[in-house]
Amino acid sequence: MLDDLARIGHDPSTNGYVRDAWSAADLELREWFRGEAGRLGLDLREDRNGNLWAWWGDPSREPGVVTGSHLDSVRQGGAFDGPLGVVSAFAALDVLRRRGVRPARPLGVACFTDEEGARFGVPCVGSRLLTGALAPDRALGLTDDAGDTLADVLTRAGRRPGDLGKDDETLAMVGTFVELHVEQGRGLAATGSPVGVASAIWPHGRWRFDFRGRADHAGTTRLEDRDDPMLPFARMVLAAREAAVRRGVVATVGRARISPGNTNAVPGLVSAWLDARGAAEADVRALVAELAEGAGVEAAEESWTPVVDFEAGLRDHLAAVAGRALADREAAPGEVRDRARAEVAPVPVLATGAGHDAGILAAAGVPTAMLFVRNPSGVSHSPEEHADSADCEAGVAALASVLEDLCR
Repeated sequence: MLDDLARIGHDPSTNGYVRDAWSAADLELREWFRGEAGRLGLDLREDRNGNLWAWWGDPSREPGVVTGSHLDSVRQGGAFDGPLGVVSAFAALDVLRRRGVRPARPLGVACFTDEEGARFGVPCVGSRLLTGALAPDRALGLTDDAGDTLADVLTRAGRRPGDLGKDDETLAMVGTFVELHVEQGRGLAATGSPVGVASAIWPHGRWRFDFRGRADHAGTTRLEDRDDPMLPFARMVLAAREAAVRRGVVATVGRARISPGNTNAVPGLVSAWLDARGAAEADVRALVAELAEGAGVEAAEESWTPVVDFEAGLRDHLAAVAGRALADREAAPGEVRDRARAEVAPVPVLATGAGHDAGILAAAGVPTAMLFVRNPSGVSHSPEEHADSADCEAGVAALASVLEDLCR
């Protein structure tokens, strides 16, 4: 399945992927999802916010267990962030079918829309709209680099922008959500385990800084006569790094828009976007306030996700189930497997600084957990992102056992 997806949105010049929400690549990925749902004979539904749900059983009669992730990517991202969770969900259902499992609860596969926020700037748009964390009016007014609003883009894609909004009916169908994701760090690489379970997601947000100056000629305007917004912008970037080190958080300026953008002109406006994350919300917000005060500009908050602590009972139960699944998978053929279950160690539990749809659902009160698959290099949001095939298969085995357990 990963091979089937490998050509969609692929940039051969970088070996990365560009899969913006509602782009041609994204629409093709959605069709692939529909095809996989059809292959398994699942009941495919699209909610009012464009999220896709493929159901084994009827969730309108009883809330079900849902797994899945997203298929969009950051620009020039890797092949695993998002797609691994969706592919593993379908693969886990294949495993359960081969085992002859008949879930006692409905079992669903989800594909959330615009998780990365690469096109419109706000992450997890589909899950935020679903849960009511993002107001539809604000979502529809978001613009991409071409100046098109989300409302414009949805209309061209044949969707009805007026449908967007909190979807209590769909949300009520999700009794438990488990998201599998490639780890975006090297926590598991240090443990020797191919699979782990998330304990928490750090608080994180995005802020826009607008530095205003005066556009002028690059060749005829004396340095002392210039009002160049690139200078306070550059100082803010350096200050962000220094403040992050001092406060024990991470801060990144990964996007900037320079206007008018002429090589031979002093800019008149620089808009820069800051991504800040840390273990403690107070430290993250203090960093942003410090940068805004130092730069003398407002930090406009575009998104904020508070800390998410995944429910300990569900988290620990999944770690134990996944640990048993990996032990069974590694057992030699014919080996007696009736060993004391207590002797099998659970998989590692670790926190992450990466945001996920799972965090949005957990914050909305949905019982939620996450499985991570080892990333040997720790690199993510890059063409170098990687997970070994054996580790991906271990992730599928763990996910299948988790789903079987939760659907009893």
